[in-house]
Amino acid sequence: MLPDDLLAPYAAHASGGGGRRFAETPHASRSEFQRDRDRIIHSSAFRRLEYKTQVFLNHEGDLFRTRLTHSLEVAQIGRSLARNLRLNEDLVEAISLAHDLGHTPFGHVGQDVLNECMQEHGGFEHNLQSLRVVDELEEHYGAYDGLNLMFETREGILKHCSLNNARLLGPVAQRFIDRTQPSLEAQLTNLADEIAYNSHDIDDGLRSGLITIAQLEQVEFFARLWRDVQQHFPGLSGRRAIYETLRRLITALADDLIVTSSRLLADAAPKSIDEVRAAPPLIRFSDPMRKDATELKRFLRENLYRHYKVNRMRVKASRIVRELYGAFMADPVLLPPDYQDKSGDVSKQARKIADYIAGMTDRYAIREHRRLFSLEEL
Repeated sequence: MLPDDLLAPYAAHASGGGGRRFAETPHASRSEFQRDRDRIIHSSAFRRLEYKTQVFLNHEGDLFRTRLTHSLEVAQIGRSLARNLRLNEDLVEAISLAHDLGHTPFGHVGQDVLNECMQEHGGFEHNLQSLRVVDELEEHYGAYDGLNLMFETREGILKHCSLNNARLLGPVAQRFIDRTQPSLEAQLTNLADEIAYNSHDIDDGLRSGLITIAQLEQVEFFARLWRDVQQHFPGLSGRRAIYETLRRLITALADDLIVTSSRLLADAAPKSIDEVRAAPPLIRFSDPMRKDATELKRFLRENLYRHYKVNRMRVKASRIVRELYGAFMADPVLLPPDYQDKSGDVSKQARKIADYIAGMTDRYAIREHRRLFSLEEL
């Protein structure tokens, strides 16, 4: 970790950050962003990520990524990138570990279905839910709800936001109204997320047998890396060859980001984080690398995420989330007392149901659905 006095002037400095919603006395031995990271790691929502889907349901295999291991990989890549660019590693780590806290069970299909169910009550989006988790839903402190994180951490968690929602959220979402940028650390974490899921989804897809090396060789970016491995290690096959290729993939993406971003930062020469906010995005891939990464994402979307076996899981997951929501809306007394709204406001009750479902792990959602709809559970 670089101390504040060694960070670039345009980095987020913990000593001069946007502060917390509720004032607190600074800690004697930890920076403000270190405290944020620690609060996130000790949160209930963070622990639940262990049993939330990345691509494959947790019980389908012990070695597939979950939202938890994905978040750890994002943090590792992000910290390495941040150190090279003299940015705040602790802030990058905090954003990385928190960015999926609001994700529903069953990955993106859970979010899509819950959003459909919530259309008359403000919709549902996992970035907004992640912010809601750290601002309101975690219950660790006597003085306030949530984790009371620093402004920069909260800003980085809120990667996407509609104008309507931005107007409701206040300062943390003002950049979506003003069309300005977040900190460089937030920009970096967004791309560290992309590097992580592109690489590990290939690994999990190959491990599952849903995609093959022969298919991946149709993607020029992957094919170049695969050929390089074969040249350096003739005859190498199996997991070793895959790991060698994915190691090169991560390195190629990371190195390109560092070189490109360094050049952009040198040209723009921002003197503070405020100048970063007013500039165009300064953490980027080069145009050729962006093209390569987009081709890889397209391959994964068409061949892995839309594979018929994954689609079968999506159909089952959709049914579970939709039927849970319908049952709870029709009869809120089925909910735990903390999630029953006593005001009579239908939208408030719907939001509590969304909080309850979004907080479920895959296996808990399956178990709740079985309890409600299986006659064998009588």
